[in-house]
Amino acid sequence: MRVILNVFLKDGVLDPQGKAVEKALHALNFKQVQEVKVAKQIQLTLSEEDRDRAQIAVQKMCEELLVNKVIEDFEILF
Repeated sequence: MRVILNVFLKDGVLDPQGKAVEKALHALNFKQVQEVKVAKQIQLTLSEEDRDRAQIAVQKMCEELLVNKVIEDFEILF
């Protein structure tokens, strides 16, 4: 089973990379851009075929290693 994990900074957490991209886009005359947030995507291939068990396993992976829950949120997509 393939799982996609999107990890992004929580609202209110400074995103210097996003601000740098936003400034660069404005410098290139893309003035319609209001805000940029940079996130990361992790793609996992699991041997688990049961979606509920996969959800639980990926949730645990996030809590133990993949996500800094103090400053990051995440979403799991199947």
